[in-house]
Amino acid sequence: MAEEVKPLETARADRPVWLMKCPTVVSRAWQEAAAAATSNPEAGGANPNPNPVVAKVVLSLDPLLDEQPPMFKMEMAQANNGNTPKSYSLNMYSDFVPMRVFSESNQGKYACEGKVDQKFDMEPHSENLVEYGKLCRERTTKSMAKPRRVEVLVDDTGNRMRPMPGVPPIPSTTTNSKDKKKPVPKYEMKRTRRNRTDMENILFKLFERQPNWSLKHLIQETDQPEQFLKEILSDLCVYNKRGPNQGTHELKPEYKKSTEDNNAT
Repeated sequence: MAEEVKPLETARADRPVWLMKCPTVVSRAWQEAAAAATSNPEAGGANPNPNPVVAKVVLSLDPLLDEQPPMFKMEMAQANNGNTPKSYSLNMYSDFVPMRVFSESNQGKYACEGKVDQKFDMEPHSENLVEYGKLCRERTTKSMAKPRRVEVLVDDTGNRMRPMPGVPPIPSTTTNSKDKKKPVPKYEMKRTRRNRTDMENILFKLFERQPNWSLKHLIQETDQPEQFLKEILSDLCVYNKRGPNQGTHELKPEYKKSTEDNNAT
């Protein structure tokens, strides 16, 4: 379905207009003035004037110097609110792309309001730099402040507090220090290696005491590094992977025999 073609009002198409890039505080002040002007007294409008004066433009030029471009200055008509600058410099562009201004009314009518004759950038005037600096600091302070929000729970039946079935309760973070488990010291600490021959003799005596030892118990008995102890056990012992002595070491048959012979002598 084709869109409806609406007529364009071009009675003001050749009217010169200014295009300005203005700060947020200026745009907000003009929008408030326009809203107050369009509202009638019955609706609570404070200014029923349809064409409110929002600013005054001051043109400065030197008639003796034709080459010097004119200087534009804008003064806000509204009362100065806090540290909001009242005077602004208009920096004029010397070259810009030709543009037109279009509008749409509340009734959906389109119109060409004019062609851009001058293009400006607004910035606070030098006489208002102190106030503008205070305004920037206030804006930065407000942006850094974290607002707090308070919500009132309408549901006063306690459903939000009641644990749902199947959901485990959340443990409390404020536990008593006595209930905290003490850290279990690891048996693998920094240990000093002994002479290998001495270490083998110590292991033979331990296996005389009992035939099967786990690695953890041997480390506790000998106070030797785990890797060093594994190297010796791989030469002297066999590891039981299954059976009643699963997970323990025992001497190889040849070392058992030599140990028994030494005991006999």
